[in-house]
Amino acid sequence: MDDNTPRADTLVATVRGVLPSLTPAAQTVAKLILEDPATVARSTITELSAASGTSEATIVRTARLLGFAGYPQLRLALAAAAAQPDRLVPGDLAPDDPLSEVIVKVSRSETEAINDTVAQLTSEKLGAVVDAIVGAPRIHAYGVSASGLVAADMAQKLMRIGLASHAFNDAHLALTSAVLLKPGDVAIGISTTGETPDVLEPLRRAGEAGATTVAITNNPRSTIAEVAEHVLISAGRETEFRPGALASRISQLLVVDCVFVGVAQRTYDTSQEALRSTRVAVAEFVKKR
Repeated sequence: MDDNTPRADTLVATVRGVLPSLTPAAQTVAKLILEDPATVARSTITELSAASGTSEATIVRTARLLGFAGYPQLRLALAAAAAQPDRLVPGDLAPDDPLSEVIVKVSRSETEAINDTVAQLTSEKLGAVVDAIVGAPRIHAYGVSASGLVAADMAQKLMRIGLASHAFNDAHLALTSAVLLKPGDVAIGISTTGETPDVLEPLRRAGEAGATTVAITNNPRSTIAEVAEHVLISAGRETEFRPGALASRISQLLVVDCVFVGVAQRTYDTSQEALRSTRVAVAEFVKKR
């Protein structure tokens, strides 16, 4: 298994992430994997072809799009993933679920998202992003809607430790900022699908200006993953009551927190002084009210 082949414990999360970028026929196969990975693991390619209504060639292409050499390798990974059934199917929320069940299902879904994100976040990938931010004169974060909230959280965290960071959720302002970045600056695009135009274009233009580009996305095979120099993968399970962007927010925030702590460690003396100064300023303001 090479570095690009999904691990068994993150396979279902990977399938969820790349689903939007697959062809309609490949999406049909991928949805069967998500609905019942254990059954797919037991199915021959002929049986899966009949069940999905797609050709055997489509199934092979889908396996390759997911990072496997072919369908036999995908089956083996699914069999290993199926050995962890509690993590494969957390249970969808239903309109008539009592609140006690809502608590269990939402917490389970978010725990799964965090676990899947941790499994895909390596110290090497995180370290490369931390290195870039530590030495950056400016850090700009781009995101819209739920991902815009994550971008704002990242910018305020980095600002608290004395870094020149800003978040943009307006495409025009984001583009304006992007073309003015210089080599050494860092641009971070946050998009669940990896296909949000309001985030993609500013990140692309920032890269053209010479800035180091970073993507935080669910989809490792998305356009934003191709555009960015560094890619950090988040995970989230979309349900009827929790669209993809909302389901991914908790895992995106986890990635942001890991980046923040890594940067704060590398700049410990200045970060601690900045945190102390900002804490004192806020406390003094509150006392005067």
